[in-house]
Amino acid sequence: MNRSAYYSPDFHHKRSVEKMNIQDLKRKAVQIRMDLLQMVYDAKTGHTGSSLCNTDILTALYYHVMNVDAARPQWEDRDRFIASKGHAVESLYCILADKGFFPKEELKTFSRFGSRLIGHPNNKVPGVEMNTGALGHGLSISVGMAKAAKMDGSAYRVFTLMGDGEQAEGSVWEAAMAAAHYKLDNLVGFIDRNKLQISGSTEDVMGLEPLDEKWSSFGWDVIQVNGNDIAELCEVLHQGPRVAGKPTLIMANTIKGKGVSFAENVPHWHHHVPSDSELELALAELTEELRVIGHE
Repeated sequence: MNRSAYYSPDFHHKRSVEKMNIQDLKRKAVQIRMDLLQMVYDAKTGHTGSSLCNTDILTALYYHVMNVDAARPQWEDRDRFIASKGHAVESLYCILADKGFFPKEELKTFSRFGSRLIGHPNNKVPGVEMNTGALGHGLSISVGMAKAAKMDGSAYRVFTLMGDGEQAEGSVWEAAMAAAHYKLDNLVGFIDRNKLQISGSTEDVMGLEPLDEKWSSFGWDVIQVNGNDIAELCEVLHQGPRVAGKPTLIMANTIKGKGVSFAENVPHWHHHVPSDSELELALAELTEELRVIGHE
């Protein structure tokens, strides 16, 4: 595919990705949250709050924006996604299973001995591009992929999701400099800006603000969005690069534990496993949200 197609006004209409409408995307995000809660509960381990938080971002990407094909996971022209925030893998696994990259039944093996569904992205799983988990590596990998696309004249885009606590890693900023230097406008970085990390507030652990100005000073086009608003995410992502020659950084302001009222903005839910009663209550809340979406 010639890279010039990426800049065509009709580019998104030519891509083969099957897009869901906004209401269906909202419904899908709720269903993925239900799946990941059940998966964590069954496994008795997982990063629950982090995965609930990033579900809307991944839903927008995989069901409305990215050009991927479960029947051809190694298709050369596929868009690439790197989960630099690798500990929040539960939502990614649930989405890949839902899209048919592997049988949904396999989710029941999550974190069990011998399972390929380990607690961080594993490239033995179809649809996972790279093993990640050690924070600070994902953006560097994505820069290499985006640079390769430029060199090959390929039209695919590269997306990476970082945590805000991850911004304390020096390798993030080395990669940020490289992306701007090589004018990688086919690269989109997300920061899941929920302002919490395992040991508390990001601003108490290692102050980040003004985070948007820092990324702008490194040569990125920075866009602030509500990272739990699927309609807003889709609108921004379909704009393509707003500034030719600049990588895009989407500051996705999110709520940790989103979708479960008693988990939202609670640091304890970073890797909390729901109890029997908590799971029952969480699933009831999400079932009610499905009902409300159906009446919108």
